[in-house]
Amino acid sequence: MTTLTLDFPDALTAELDAAVEAGWFENQAEAVRAAVRDFLSQGRLALQEQHQLADIEWALDTAKNRA
Repeated sequence: MTTLTLDFPDALTAELDAAVEAGWFENQAEAVRAAVRDFLSQGRLALQEQHQLADIEWALDTAKNRA
């Protein structure tokens, strides 16, 4: 297993601590692993689509400006 060191804003850390205290997760590390797994399985496709749409918009604007 690899150890990562991350800097979190205080407000995000407070939310993380609240989720652990509420019993949603055993500890902070488990909560962060769950969030990363969630992002990689669901959020990645949405982010890729967003980047692709931005690239298409850039290409169309570039083509329009050259015309």
